[in-house]
Amino acid sequence: MTSKPKTSKTINVILWITQMLLAVTFIWAASMKLFKPADLPWQWIKENPNLVKATGILDLLAGIGLLLPALLRIRPQLTIYASYGTIVLMICAIIFHISRGEASQIGFNIFIALIAVFIAWGRQKKAPIISKKPD
Repeated sequence: MTSKPKTSKTINVILWITQMLLAVTFIWAASMKLFKPADLPWQWIKENPNLVKATGILDLLAGIGLLLPALLRIRPQLTIYASYGTIVLMICAIIFHISRGEASQIGFNIFIALIAVFIAWGRQKKAPIISKKPD
């Protein structure tokens, strides 16, 4: 007899809050990079306009992917993939900043990567989202 894994309501609520906060953060970052890059204070933005656009698009995709698939329960595993993509994006950002001698600026990237690890782990192991069944 197979038993259904017990999901803690607390961990599920914490995951939803974390997903929403991270999604809002990424969507805000995307809007700033895509629509108001001159208002951002970092030197790399002025030096790399194409990179700003590319990371803005990636930020938007991350923000959407971290929340919508799970929220709509349509292919919710995409939220896990978005978490992995976020981790890769943050590792790339860390490498980029270190290569520019900006190691003091990677704390935020590490924090975001750890949150993405938590979401990937939580949605895979502790509180998976089940897809809607087709009618």
